[in-house]
Order: sequence, then C-alpha cells, then structure tokens
Amino acid sequence: MRKIIKDRQIVDDNWTLLKLGEGESSAMVAIPGGPVLVPLAVWLAQRTALALRTDVGVWLASDERSESLKDDVSRLPVIAVEFPKFTDGRGYSIAWNLRTRLGFEGELRAIGDVLRDQLFYMQRVGFDAFATRPDRSIDDALKGLTDFSVTYQASWDQKTPLFRRVDRSAGAVQS
Repeated sequence: MRKIIKDRQIVDDNWTLLKLGEGESSAMVAIPGGPVLVPLAVWLAQRTALALRTDVGVWLASDERSESLKDDVSRLPVIAVEFPKFTDGRGYSIAWNLRTRLGFEGELRAIGDVLRDQLFYMQRVGFDAFATRPDRSIDDALKGLTDFSVTYQASWDQKTPLFRRVDRSAGAVQS
C-alpha cells in the first residue's frame, strides 16, 4: 500500500486518486466505491450524487480555482492539490485560499511532484498531508517538515510574525 505523510507521520494512504482516461466524460465516469479523490470537473458534473457520500474528496489541478468549491468545503473530508512539476508554485496559493478565505478544515493534501524541499513551505500555507514522489524516500521527506526551527513571516501555521514574538527586553523568541 502506498504511504503518505499526514499530520507529521507516515501512514497508509487509503484514498484512490481518480484520473480520467482519454475519451472519458466527467459527467459519465463511474466513481469506484471506497475513499476516492475525484477531479474537480467530475465533482462539479456529479455533485448531487457525490455529495451524498462521505468517502469522496476532490483534487484540484494547479490551473483550477479553489473558489469552485466554496459551497462544498464543509462537506469534503479531503481536498488534494496537484503540483505537476517542482517549479509550479500555484498550489501554494490554492492551499492558502482554501484555508484562509474558504475556511477548509479537512485534510489538505499535496500530490504530484512533491519533494522534501517543498514540505516545510507547504505546511506553512496549510497542507497537512503529502503524497511524495514515489521515487524518493518518504522517510527523508518527513524530515523536511522540520528543516527550520523559526519562521519570520506570518502564515497559516504561525499567525504572528517574528518581530511580534520577540521580547525586545530579553531578546528571546516567544512561542
């Protein structure tokens, strides 16, 4: 079984990622039973039927808008965001928008070309699960979540910037 990093632990991935084959229609594709992540187009085309299931999540390509899910974030247990290549950073903005603007509280998973070097920054914008590239060590990737001990900027995981966390009289960093 494939493994992922979730909540800073390596766990089994029990979700199936559904990708449309050539010639398959979003409205007509059969959705398998069990936990499944469907493309945004499939969710939008089959929303009425899929919304009745508690084991369906959605995955977004890097060129899709998170606002398409604004009415659905409260019912989705998992939203995945695809990183098609290491240099495509649009997924960071999608994650930020899902967490801060749309209030998504479920599992937010990074999928695709996900490497150790990105994990620390991905968690800063709200990702809490990572399906790393299968040709890389997931144990090594897990260490990427702790590459840095202090952050300067405010973000999803640390709402207060460093300059507001420092006790100027003692020079110590507050948590």
